[in-house]
Amino acid sequence: MAKRIVKVLKMELPGGDAHPGPKLASAGVNMAKFCTDFNAKTGDRRGKVVPVIITAYEDKSYDFVIKTSPVTGLILEAAGIKKGSGNPKNIVGTITKAQLKEIAEYKMPDLNANDVEAAMRIVEGTARNMGVAIKD
Repeated sequence: MAKRIVKVLKMELPGGDAHPGPKLASAGVNMAKFCTDFNAKTGDRRGKVVPVIITAYEDKSYDFVIKTSPVTGLILEAAGIKKGSGNPKNIVGTITKAQLKEIAEYKMPDLNANDVEAAMRIVEGTARNMGVAIKD
């Protein structure tokens, strides 16, 4: 017999540094065990935001799926800036085509794109909206 799903949560937690809190409490899972499991799997991504989808079951067990880091964080890191522009016409940083391709290849599993070129266009659009220019 399959387990009955109680709740599905989508959260963004710090890689390798998750701790119990109200969001996890609402899922009804063993927070200490989840934090230990999550931190063990994301220790290599310490300091980055890590999206995770948690499926909580009726018997207090859980499954979780770790996603790739958000594109905006990757662009900010590549450009070496703290935050993007509020106005896309204000250029606050630049990234190279090689950095753009690297980000697109990393994000491929989570993007709705058939190939790397399409993923690059998606990432490039996000960069433009943040005020980050792409140089050759």
